[in-house]
Amino acid sequence: MSKLQAATPEQLQRLKLEASAYFGPKMLNEALLRLCQACGSDSLDQFEKTTVDQIEAMHDDGRADFDALKEFAIEQLYACVREVKSSPKLKQPLKETKTRRTAGRSEEPEILEDQLQAGLEDSFPASDPPAVVSTTISGGSKKLVGTDEVLKKQREQAAENNSRSSSG
Repeated sequence: MSKLQAATPEQLQRLKLEASAYFGPKMLNEALLRLCQACGSDSLDQFEKTTVDQIEAMHDDGRADFDALKEFAIEQLYACVREVKSSPKLKQPLKETKTRRTAGRSEEPEILEDQLQAGLEDSFPASDPPAVVSTTISGGSKKLVGTDEVLKKQREQAAENNSRSSSG
């Protein structure tokens, strides 16, 4: 039997209040972070304003401290929103695409492809030569690959040919 099933109504009410007080702000914080990640941080300001308006519009349910409860709820909301705004997880708002787009840049894929091709042709030949690498396979004969190895082999052959022709 779980502790909740064995609890009295008063104990359940106390647990409910404690759980709300402890986990409520954590759940609100996570929900607001996800809202901002999905919709941008502007949605946070809109949420804050709408929620404050809703809290202030609530009518007294007969509690003597109802106005103080509303005031405290709004303060907690402000604190939670401040915490979310300062979170490193908050997605920063993107600038409008139109302000970031390069002048003359199209959105059409065919035109973008043509612009890319023109840019590649304008930058040919590249200023840096392609890298040449040498590889060896252990246990096998060494294959000469790359400029340094080819030149070395040519010098060795030329030296060998010179020594044969001078001795013969």
